[in-house]
Amino acid sequence: MSNTSAIPVECYPCIFDQLLSLAKITGLGRENGKILFEDSMRYLLETRGEGIVVQHVIRNATDRAIALSLQGEDYDPYAEIKQRSNDIALEFAEEFRATIQNASEPLQEALKIAAAGNIIDFGAKQHGSLDVEKELRTIDERVFGQFDFEAFSSRLNSAVRLLYICDNAGEIVFDKLCIEEIRRQYPEVDITCAVRQRPVINDAVMLDARYAGLDEVARVVSSGSIYPGTLLDETSDDFRQLFAEADLIISKGQGNFETLLDIADERLFFILRIKCEQMAKLSHVLKGDLVLMQGGKRGTAQPDG
Repeated sequence: MSNTSAIPVECYPCIFDQLLSLAKITGLGRENGKILFEDSMRYLLETRGEGIVVQHVIRNATDRAIALSLQGEDYDPYAEIKQRSNDIALEFAEEFRATIQNASEPLQEALKIAAAGNIIDFGAKQHGSLDVEKELRTIDERVFGQFDFEAFSSRLNSAVRLLYICDNAGEIVFDKLCIEEIRRQYPEVDITCAVRQRPVINDAVMLDARYAGLDEVARVVSSGSIYPGTLLDETSDDFRQLFAEADLIISKGQGNFETLLDIADERLFFILRIKCEQMAKLSHVLKGDLVLMQGGKRGTAQPDG
């Protein structure tokens, strides 16, 4: 992370929504809910949002909410939501696996399903506002604002080691389908998936990966990240070695996109749905569009306004 980083003012409303969601999910009453907000606001005021990113604020707030809930340090506030997301996604797995197998371009279809599956994100939508099943039934309506498939395919053709950085629970079911297709077409590629070290929002941890069967198609490791993203300087030594040695790196979701976007590394390919105006501005892709974007490149579509 750059020392000159700062949280854009456009991100503050999303932070407030996350705090409210966190307070509700952890069952904090009125007084403890106020304490959670006050502590987070104090953190932002003291830093002025400089030298930190949104992911730092969310981790700090999550730890505070867990402490205030008196549930113990191993408490995962989003455990039930993640379980439900995994279960719903698994109900759709066979349908989407068949869609991939019957497609004229199976790998492209697998990438689309992996990208569209990124809608399962309570980090970008307030708890209670996301209908996972409805979103999954409308995957075919999603379009790519940028699709760097030629560059991706070229990298994959010569890759020996692929690092797949996962994002959310539920979504990892569709990551598994994508990896299945990659393995089918490129059986010699060594694939490692990375998940978060500790629970934060609805990001996938090792327990989720095993439940979804991700370990059936790839080696699964912890990135060492305790944040809803990948701040390389704050990941494990083992993960940084995997990152350095990979020939191709797939970065899933908005949190990873935000924290890795400034790394102009052509081995990196971001796969996600653009969910907010700030990400639309950074990517030059319209809000709501899907992207398969090579690192160091930005789209040409201009967001409204």
